[in-house]
Amino acid sequence: MSTLERLQSMEALWDALCHEEQEIESPLWHKDILGERKSKMASGAAEFISLEDVKAGMHRWKMRL
Repeated sequence: MSTLERLQSMEALWDALCHEEQEIESPLWHKDILGERKSKMASGAAEFISLEDVKAGMHRWKMRL
């Protein structure tokens, strides 16, 4: 499949999932991770990166593909 076809397929799947009435529950480990992150923020131990750094990291990752 081409990139465009894959993107169109993903959009169709996402659209179908968004319109389902059945709720999908998050796994319990999501709660654990969010709790850990909240604790780090409260204690001042959390480290944040800028959106520019995220974009730069994604660009470097793409270049390796």
